[in-house]
Amino acid sequence: MFRRRKADPEVDASVEDAAAPSGEDEAQERPAADRSGGPFDVDEEPDDGLTRLDLGGLRVAGADGMEIRLEVDQATQAVSAVTVVANDSALQLTAFAAPRTEGIWDDVRGEIRANLAASGPVDEIQGDFGRELQATLTIPDEQGRQVTQPVRFVGVDGPRWFLRGLFTGAAARDPRAALPLEAVLRATVVVRGTDPMAPGDPLPLHLPTEVPEGISPRDEEERRTLPPPERGPEITEIR
Repeated sequence: MFRRRKADPEVDASVEDAAAPSGEDEAQERPAADRSGGPFDVDEEPDDGLTRLDLGGLRVAGADGMEIRLEVDQATQAVSAVTVVANDSALQLTAFAAPRTEGIWDDVRGEIRANLAASGPVDEIQGDFGRELQATLTIPDEQGRQVTQPVRFVGVDGPRWFLRGLFTGAAARDPRAALPLEAVLRATVVVRGTDPMAPGDPLPLHLPTEVPEGISPRDEEERRTLPPPERGPEITEIR
């Protein structure tokens, strides 16, 4: 199913500026990071049989039982991020332009940590994707009650791009709960494109123009709810 919704203001406000460092692309290519297991640049997209949803700057693979939500800026109708939901966990994926010569995760991680420090302790640990951050935020739930929300930030530097993953719910702390969403992150393909972009600019995303094979639209009154493909995601769109 496609789901369009506003981004979570409490979580996103804490990191909105953290992934947008200034600077210009340099001419010299930086050494490639070890991404042999993904996520992949578009030039490295594997022939692995996975169904990926083409969203422009990101191609996202899912699995039965998962839901992909597209977060849309209500003023511009631009897609700002992709969130994959599995059970009581979620993974938000956001891709940004980066310099040719160096990655930006070290800088972004420091800025995220500084932004979250006012909300409580922030732990930096070594994880499967390298250095990552864990914190606990206090945010209002749907009833307006203040609840705690564990969060986990990971970052992957690629060729002229940076991919940020934000895990929430059980996947932010429980390694077993995180495994399905980590697999989604690893299978993600980033499409940087050739247009000049300042480091930190988000890669443009859009609603998919084609539905992967195995998915057929239902009645529009069901908000274009689509059944999942055999090896792909369930997607929902909310207008």
